[in-house]
Amino acid sequence: MDFIITVWNSMKQIIEQFRFVDAIDIALVAFIIYSGIKLVRETRAGQLIKGFLILLVFWGISYFLQLHMMRTILSYFFQFTLVALLIVFQPEIRRALEQIGRSDISGSTHKLFEFSSDEEEKILRRNRKAVNAVVDAAAVMSKQKTGALMVFEMRTKLGDIIDTGTVINAMPSPQIIGNIFFNKAPLHDGAMIIRDGMIYAAGCILPLTKDENVSLELGTRHRAAIGMSENSDAVVVVVSEETGQISVVVNGIITRNYTRETLRSELENLVLEINAETKKRQRIIPSIMSRGKKK
Repeated sequence: MDFIITVWNSMKQIIEQFRFVDAIDIALVAFIIYSGIKLVRETRAGQLIKGFLILLVFWGISYFLQLHMMRTILSYFFQFTLVALLIVFQPEIRRALEQIGRSDISGSTHKLFEFSSDEEEKILRRNRKAVNAVVDAAAVMSKQKTGALMVFEMRTKLGDIIDTGTVINAMPSPQIIGNIFFNKAPLHDGAMIIRDGMIYAAGCILPLTKDENVSLELGTRHRAAIGMSENSDAVVVVVSEETGQISVVVNGIITRNYTRETLRSELENLVLEINAETKKRQRIIPSIMSRGKKK
């Protein structure tokens, strides 16, 4: 009972002392936190942040267990972390600041939990439709020897890559994909990015692989596919303009000579199953919140 009275008195005191300036303070902090989360979610910075947090956990363990050597090494590392983060994340930080300058603060915070369980199901259905569209389009382009570079965004967000192209946000279909990579089309030289089952962008520039052991017979399109998969967990489908050969690139490894059937099976294993598990984990909290609101 005393605990409840203490909590009540504390809350009462906070409410009585609450000022309009405090509301502005809270709103600004919430917006900054939202912008930080958006930066991590929409770029490849998220993977580096995870690595940093893992090292932070190891530092905590070394501190409590008195592991002097590990604690000393990690302490020196963290002394230079701020400078290192500024250097490593320079493109992402610049992009985030530009977005803040263009953004509308009002209505931003609710987007943190914008996905419901119904939306999750829609995304999974779109992913399946996207896989079918890519398979059918790749089969046609293979026969016509039309070059194509199609990227399925997975856990690692490709916002920085998308910024190099043109946002389309179209429903996937073999016809649309064929039009994008038609050799007279303005966006045919770049990569097409598929996000959440939608053709999100086209004409995007991918990083080329720096691996000197890559076969010399592979052209720029294949080297870009390998480079993209080395820098993220994306699944990349390539159609060769010279041979019509269909290839899939994952984790820097290229596998070639796919048929329509083997490509469909491969993409279903790589894209649909991983996407279903990832979306489920990412939306646990929003789903709980959504059910709570319905009650």
